[in-house]
Amino acid sequence: MLLLRASDAPVPRTGSRRPRWRGCRRTVIGTLTLWALRARWGLAVIVITANLSGLGVIVTELLLSGFFGRLGDGWGHTLFQVGIYPTVGFLIGIALALRDRSAYFDWLDQRRRPTPDEARRVLRLPVAITLRVLALWIPGVIVAAWLFSHMTEHNDKAVTASIFTLGAFQSAAVTFLIVDRMIWPTIPEVSGILGATTHWSSSVLVRVIVTWGVSGALPLAMLIVVLADPASAEPDRIRTAVYLSAVGIGVGALATTFLARSVAIPLRTLRVAVNQITDGDAEVRVAVGSTSEIGLLEHSVNELSVTLRERERMRDLFGRHVGIDVAERALTRGMDLTGDVRMVSALFVDVTGSVALSTGLAPQEFVAKLNRLLAIVVAATEDNNGLVNKFEGDAALCIFGAPIALGDNATPALRAARRIRDEVVAGGELDIGIGVARGRVFAGDVGTDTRLEFTVIGDAVNEAARLTTEAKGVPRRILVSGDVIDAATPGERAGWGLYERIQLRGRPEPTACWTDIDATDVALGLSPSAHGGSASGGDKETSPITEVHSATTDSVGGGD
Repeated sequence: MLLLRASDAPVPRTGSRRPRWRGCRRTVIGTLTLWALRARWGLAVIVITANLSGLGVIVTELLLSGFFGRLGDGWGHTLFQVGIYPTVGFLIGIALALRDRSAYFDWLDQRRRPTPDEARRVLRLPVAITLRVLALWIPGVIVAAWLFSHMTEHNDKAVTASIFTLGAFQSAAVTFLIVDRMIWPTIPEVSGILGATTHWSSSVLVRVIVTWGVSGALPLAMLIVVLADPASAEPDRIRTAVYLSAVGIGVGALATTFLARSVAIPLRTLRVAVNQITDGDAEVRVAVGSTSEIGLLEHSVNELSVTLRERERMRDLFGRHVGIDVAERALTRGMDLTGDVRMVSALFVDVTGSVALSTGLAPQEFVAKLNRLLAIVVAATEDNNGLVNKFEGDAALCIFGAPIALGDNATPALRAARRIRDEVVAGGELDIGIGVARGRVFAGDVGTDTRLEFTVIGDAVNEAARLTTEAKGVPRRILVSGDVIDAATPGERAGWGLYERIQLRGRPEPTACWTDIDATDVALGLSPSAHGGSASGGDKETSPITEVHSATTDSVGGGD
């Protein structure tokens, strides 16, 4: 089976039940992601880094805008008071992140697969962490804005509050993106537990909006706030504007790259997988690496692959029982009872003296002989575009012209009859009789909604069964009705000669029967019946399939 992955991370395992890591490439980012996921301090480091990035942007912005220069001589005391809450929040955030690591990823430490509840909690982790970050930032924003506005006269309260508020949202958005990226390697395990699942926070739309906020909306909003600050001098505002523009460009390029890769790589993998499925490869499997719409699409491609494999398996299994053409017809049309009246050539093959053979041989040996015979029948029939419609006991019914119509169904039937007879004679294991007849029959499904069978019913089947019984006493072991000879091609017709007229059971008039001409007979100028061989001689034992079709066609087609 081909396993397609959106990325090619190694899959470290120390036990058969250890979670399978997928979705991280052999890059610095992939390595750091796996470390953050495995290490007990990993989640805490991610949260701290995201918050420090937001705090760093705020501090740098205030520094460049000349804000700290307006604090006066007591700036150290002011900064100390303002820094009390960030320090407390910092410690609280670390403690909560360590707790979250155990609460959300305990199953990783125990080297086991997650339970359904644990899997669903993993999907909620980015939103939960982001809301907690905002909850810790909001009091700090209020405290810092109040302190700064009361400790300096040259300060705009709205500008100060806006700067800290935008920094809080920037930190929360960065935290969301990083935590969302961190859980990617667990998604195959989560999907294996929950199946085709998704969470609103992991949708492509949410990721695009958050990325746009981090890379464009928030930096531009900060730029507007700085430019609107009446307390800042013009050079300070210009410096800060350049800084924020550079931050926006850098963060925007990085965030957009990650977003584009998170969409483009799995889509490229899906395209390759779909192309392979289109080319007939049903063994394709795509690693589910996301719970977004792309993850659902990956799951759907896998389901498509499984469905196609199952369909091919059913087609193969069904085709072995009823023939590939009938199987394809059933799979296409469904469970409807359908059929057509067709002009077909019916070929019966029956073993001579099967009762004596089954009595004198061990069952396994007799079945082995029959299987070799039926293999010859199947090969000869299918090579001539026919259908082996039934195996019953030691007999077989072959149809030419249904369910797939043939422009000429008589010639293939005659060729198949000769080939079957010649190969059976060459094998020397069994003696058979072959009868071929032609006529209009019903070819279709019979039965009920819960049990269907494709069959052919008509006088041609009845006649072929009767000819098979008589053919067991014919030297060439084949008898064919005149309708088959008349419908065959001139080249094929030249190889057949009239044997004699035989009174078939259930028919008011004798039937003209033909058999193939042996090359020796042609050289000596003998007719097919010159060897004697009474048509009524030999073992006229009637097979079960002959009796079944005789009874059926007599009642349906008005035979006996």
